[in-house]
Amino acid sequence: MCFGYWEWSGMWFFPFIMLIVMLFIVYMIFGRGDFRPPWQDSGRYRNASASPETALDVLKKRYAKGEISKEEFEQMKTDILN
Repeated sequence: MCFGYWEWSGMWFFPFIMLIVMLFIVYMIFGRGDFRPPWQDSGRYRNASASPETALDVLKKRYAKGEISKEEFEQMKTDILN
């Protein structure tokens, strides 16, 4: 065996590692659904859990949309508050 044989045997290792690193970088930037790096919070997850909607809020929205009558609204409101 000559010295050149050992030199060629490990040449696949560096490009393989670089491919894995590049795929990881591309995933971290584009794979999250937006074009921001993971260390920049887009705020979309923070706003969803900041103030959960209460049952009374849902009831008010249903009444405002006209899905329920005033009598049903008042009855459900007393049920929720008691």
